[in-house]
Amino acid sequence: MIDFDANGKNKYYSLYKTLREDIISGKMRGGERLPSKRALARMLGVSVTTVMLAYGQLAAEGYVCPRERSGHFVEKLNGVPNLNKKSSPLYGVGKIPSVKSGEETRRYSCDLVKGVLPAQLFPFSTWARLMRRVLNDCGEHLLERVPKDGDAQLKYAISAYLFRSRGMEVDPRFIVVGAGAEYLYGVIVQLLGRDKPYAVENPCYTKIPSVYALNGAKCLPVAVGEKGMDLRSLGKLAACAAHVSPSHQFPTGAVMPASVRAGLIDWANSVDGFIIEDDYDSEFRLEGKPLHSMQSLCPSRVVYVNTFSKSLAPSMRLGYAVLPPVLYDKFMRSFPDGASSVSLFEQKTLAAMLDGGYFERHVSRLKNYYRTVRGKLLDKLAGKCEVYDTGAGLHLVARFPSEECDEKIKLVAAERGVRLKCLSDYLISPRPELDLCAVINYSGLTSEQLD
Repeated sequence: MIDFDANGKNKYYSLYKTLREDIISGKMRGGERLPSKRALARMLGVSVTTVMLAYGQLAAEGYVCPRERSGHFVEKLNGVPNLNKKSSPLYGVGKIPSVKSGEETRRYSCDLVKGVLPAQLFPFSTWARLMRRVLNDCGEHLLERVPKDGDAQLKYAISAYLFRSRGMEVDPRFIVVGAGAEYLYGVIVQLLGRDKPYAVENPCYTKIPSVYALNGAKCLPVAVGEKGMDLRSLGKLAACAAHVSPSHQFPTGAVMPASVRAGLIDWANSVDGFIIEDDYDSEFRLEGKPLHSMQSLCPSRVVYVNTFSKSLAPSMRLGYAVLPPVLYDKFMRSFPDGASSVSLFEQKTLAAMLDGGYFERHVSRLKNYYRTVRGKLLDKLAGKCEVYDTGAGLHLVARFPSEECDEKIKLVAAERGVRLKCLSDYLISPRPELDLCAVINYSGLTSEQLD
């Protein structure tokens, strides 16, 4: 019998969570067929649409596999902890709800690489109002030295936000605030060791391996397929950590299903290693709810990294990492005299934005805007190429099988005033099968540019 709150405000999400926990706990076994949508709707007294949405979210995360004319079947999972166990209370607060250098100076009428938030979408008035409030409320306190792991108010605000938006129960003590993702990658290398190899996705955001290399670490490329990082290839490497973007891989757009996530956690346990979960655009899942984080599945092995670059602006240099307790303790020992890399003024302003609900309203407006942009973009691409889009994040991949090569695709685009990159521009080692695929980052597009 499926037991869930049928009187709740969001019935489909409540049903999804109940089914997901039953699958993870083993109550529902791999290969087991779920009831048909109509049968389950009658059984629970809900609409067929409610069941359809719940099944759709489970399928998107890889917990079930839909088979045509046969129904939905539970995927086999190994290595995922039982989420039905009660979490210990959070301390003190209880449960907390390759472009050439010359190209960069060229003027394009449309840039599908940078992906900087259009200026008209930034909440200038809200940010300015909150800055004035912080100045009035905090005064001389803003001149004080900031703790090396970040301001306590912001850490609590991030923890509460993660609970509201992602269902993540994160102890605010283990959050470290830093000046963007690159700074946090450097901290991670210092915590895990410079002399150890790190597995990184191939292709990937090129700054990831470059920052690791700058910090003295060796990067080992692992191919990314439709289901994310190839676990067989990973198992052959002597890596101490794997850097992945399971919710929406950049640049391929792959979404890592639950079975692969479970296998990745198994790998981390077997090698006494860590998973670096780069959740760079998780707020912008444009179809369905945000996917479950790996940090929630295995907080002792996952370093969760996110920033406000996509939602606010890259220039603000605001990011954070949720560290496993053992790494947080090491961080506090390793940086005894350090101070936070982000000013207290900005941290207090962001905390006020999160606590007041302004950030979530801002993200909601952005999602509505990007849904419109994405819809128009898909309409314009229809019939011209093969589109790979999972409804997550702010970019998609378009394959042009009739073109000669990647350089020709970029050249034709440039002649029309469009800056473009291909999957091959993000490769660490060659993968010819990924040729002729353009990466279309539409986060910086305005409706006028698209038209």
